[in-house]
Amino acid sequence: MLICLSASHKNSSFDVLERLSVGADDAAAGILERHPALVGAVVVATCNRFEAYLDLDEPTGTSPLSAVRAAIDGVSASTGVAAEVLRDTLELVHGNTVAEHLFAVTSGLESVVVGEGEIAGQVRRSLEQARQVGTTSPELERLFQRASQTSRGIKNRTGLGAAGRSLVRLALELAESRIPDWTETQVLLVGTGRYAGASLAALRDLGAENVRVYSPSGRARKFASSHQITAVAESDFAVAAASADLILTCTTVEHHVITAALLRAGLAQGEAPADAAPPATVCPVGEMPGSSLSPEAPAPQRLIIDLGLPRNVDPDVTELAGVELLDLETIRIHAPLEELNATSDARLLVGRAARKFSAVAEEQSLAPAVVALRSHIFGILDAEIERARHRSDSSEQTEAALRHLASVLLHTPMVRSRELARAGEQAAFLTGLDAMFGIQVDLPAVSGTPGDVEISPAAS
Repeated sequence: MLICLSASHKNSSFDVLERLSVGADDAAAGILERHPALVGAVVVATCNRFEAYLDLDEPTGTSPLSAVRAAIDGVSASTGVAAEVLRDTLELVHGNTVAEHLFAVTSGLESVVVGEGEIAGQVRRSLEQARQVGTTSPELERLFQRASQTSRGIKNRTGLGAAGRSLVRLALELAESRIPDWTETQVLLVGTGRYAGASLAALRDLGAENVRVYSPSGRARKFASSHQITAVAESDFAVAAASADLILTCTTVEHHVITAALLRAGLAQGEAPADAAPPATVCPVGEMPGSSLSPEAPAPQRLIIDLGLPRNVDPDVTELAGVELLDLETIRIHAPLEELNATSDARLLVGRAARKFSAVAEEQSLAPAVVALRSHIFGILDAEIERARHRSDSSEQTEAALRHLASVLLHTPMVRSRELARAGEQAAFLTGLDAMFGIQVDLPAVSGTPGDVEISPAAS
């Protein structure tokens, strides 16, 4: 049975998502240690999402609640978020609905910016991470590979994502009213990871020419060389931050990279008087009309865009005069509405792909019973042929005819097994096997009842 425990920008607070991002890399292994029937786990952790996809090897009809309890305990141990908070936050998706959910996520239909392009790569890297630590399973491999195929199909067949949507581009659109001339803007890019390349491309599309990069992990020089920009050394970081008009952070470190103390130190080193700046302007969440920052507010001396999770920027930077902070929480509030036609077409394709995925899984669910029936029939046939050989009563032609007859007799049960599996009536086939031949087979759970199930306190 496939299970998904999901926390996202739609059902969780930004603070909880930030806490879940810490320790997410170890969550999959921690989950599998908690329950013997959990045979696979892939964790997808992005700036607006934490999801654990699990493969539960239990007989059909078995309740998944004990495994869900164990998985929640594993996530809690890895991330430090209390199990009680997780039970109130996580949504449980199981059975056939898991495929539809992941296909929609990978296609960008569940993102803050609907149709954003980065999520497909993040999902793909999550599977690669699970492979490296040995937590994936054949069924999860099939699920995630099919999700990637579905995402590519939607991108090619609908208008979703055609405009290069992304959190980076949305953030820069929200900030554009604060930038009088991109060609004259001094930009400091902090980070060389998953968003850095996309951030630099978006900045260049807007006309930004003066971009420098700093990496807390020491990778700035390599990134700068491959992208033809200037690297900032550790010793120059404070001054570079204090002198930048725009700072865009997108690093995965688990501590604040930009703080008020750092900016003060940079101003002091650069001999730039901090009191000469205009009055502070904190990002006006309640005053931002539409999808841009309020044009009436005075232009800040320094704009900081924080795309990191955990946060790269300490909120105390807004205590400094002339500093404005735009973070993921604000970006999420002002995300644009969906384009209805493209989204509708994409969801139709997602639903179709999910049904196909589930049909294949359901057919495969009766494979052990089909194998048992074939083994039973051909076992009887082989025994009879062996006895006939001892009586000198057999010939090659007779044996071939008997084997053909057995295959013909098995054809109808094979067809019925696929039909019953697709209809979710595997139990009927198993009952018939037991009644007719005395063959008893315990099947692993594959689909279960489709739908979302609330994680109640009783499941804890």
